[in-house]
Amino acid sequence: MDKHVPPGTTAPGPRRRDRHGRGMRGPVAPPQVPLSASRAEGFTDLVQDSVERLERRWPQLADIDFLVLDVPRLEGGAEASAEGREETVPLGGTAEANGDRRARIVVYRRPVEIRTKSRDERAALVHEVVVEQVAELLGLSPESVDPRYGEE
Repeated sequence: MDKHVPPGTTAPGPRRRDRHGRGMRGPVAPPQVPLSASRAEGFTDLVQDSVERLERRWPQLADIDFLVLDVPRLEGGAEASAEGREETVPLGGTAEANGDRRARIVVYRRPVEIRTKSRDERAALVHEVVVEQVAELLGLSPESVDPRYGEE
């Protein structure tokens, strides 16, 4: 028998209420509410919405992997800035299919977020980036990939 528990009683169970008697706290919002989605998850949703919009017209996009990365890796960034050249940060990139690896399109979250102020602006810029990258990968013009390109 446990020496800290008086004879004839059982050990205390898990706490059901906090010390003020109000009960345990739950989440601020249920998971299906956008409030509980992180910024990264919301951005990934914007990319997915854009891809789904384009897949209706271009079914071959199902064979392409779409990725979201926070920032691009810049090659030679320290040397370039030391020479006084100004580098532009890409908003997206592509990688051709190689052997058993599928083609990929990458959208960089932080550079897009920095250039936009609202969710609507962000959605429009994400769609532009996705259209431009799809056009580059398919060897087409952005206007042929999405006839509404540049209108938003």
